[in-house]
Amino acid sequence: MQIFIDCDPGHDDVLAILLALAHSELITIKGITTVAGNSSVENVTDNILKVLDYIGVSVPVAQGCARPLRREPEPQPTAHGNSGMDGPILPAAKSRVDARHAVEFLQDAIMRQTEPVTLVTLAPLTNIATLFETYPEVKKRISRICMMGGSLNGGNILPRSEFNIYHDPEAAKIVFHSGVPITMSGLEVCAEAKTMLADFEPLKHGGRVSRLAYELMDFYCGYAHERNWDYTNVFDAVPVAQLLHPELFSGTEYRVDIETEGDLCRGMTVAIQGEFTPPQSPVTVLEHADGPRFSTLMLDALRILDQRQPD
Repeated sequence: MQIFIDCDPGHDDVLAILLALAHSELITIKGITTVAGNSSVENVTDNILKVLDYIGVSVPVAQGCARPLRREPEPQPTAHGNSGMDGPILPAAKSRVDARHAVEFLQDAIMRQTEPVTLVTLAPLTNIATLFETYPEVKKRISRICMMGGSLNGGNILPRSEFNIYHDPEAAKIVFHSGVPITMSGLEVCAEAKTMLADFEPLKHGGRVSRLAYELMDFYCGYAHERNWDYTNVFDAVPVAQLLHPELFSGTEYRVDIETEGDLCRGMTVAIQGEFTPPQSPVTVLEHADGPRFSTLMLDALRILDQRQPD
C-alpha cells in the first residue's frame, strides 16, 4: 500500500510514522507533508527532518500551509511544547525539504502513481483542502483518507470539538464534502487504543529508536501524570494501526458534516446515519479498538526499528 502522510509533528505524529516505517513490507511512505497545527509549520517540518535523520531513514518531506484557510494558527504548547516536539534533544537536521509547496508536491506525486494512494492525515486538514480545491483531479487517484480527527460525542479543545478539526474547520468541511471515502479515527476509538505508561519505561534501556520514543513519551505523558492516569492515548498512531490491522477496530458508516462557527462547537463533527447524499464523503467512524493488541503493535514496531538501526 502506498501512502502519503500529512502531519504536524507532534509526539504522537512521530510514533505514527515510526509505526508505518516498521512495516515497510505492508506500507510504503511515498512522502510526508507538514502543516501548521501543534506548532508553526517551520517547527513541525524541522521536527520530522530531525527524526528521519536520527533514525537513518530517507523520505521526501514537503512543507505546507502556515495558517488555516480563514483563521489564525492556534498552536498547542501545553501538549507538545513550544517546538511542537519538546523532550528529545536531536542534532540539527541535515536533510532538506522538497523545493515545492506541499500542495504541489502532493499533486505531482499522486498523479505519478500507477495505482490509487491512501492519504493518512494526522493534522489540521488545510493542505488537503487546498489540494482538493486547487487540483480536484487528484481526488480520483485517492482510494481513501485515513484520518485522525473528530469525535462523535466529545472534544479535547471545546466540549464537542477535537483539535485537528477545530484548528481549521473550513478545511475539514471541504474534505468531508470531497466525495473521497474517509476512515475517521476520532476521540472515541483513540480512547480505547491506549498504552499503559509502565510500558514505556523499558524503552529508555532499548535501542536507538526505542530511546527516542521514550524521550518523546516522557514529555508527552506529562498530561497523564498530572491527572494520575496510568495510561496515555497515542492518537495519531491509530489510523496507521488500522491500516496495518483492521481487525483490531470496528466502526459505523455515517455522513459527517462540520460546524464551522460557534464558541462551543466550532469544529464539531456532526455524524448522521441514513442521510448520505453524494458528493459528501462516505465516512467510516471507528468506535472501538482492541487496546492491548494496539499497544503491543506499537511496542513491537519500536523493537523492529531498533534492529534495523543499531547504535
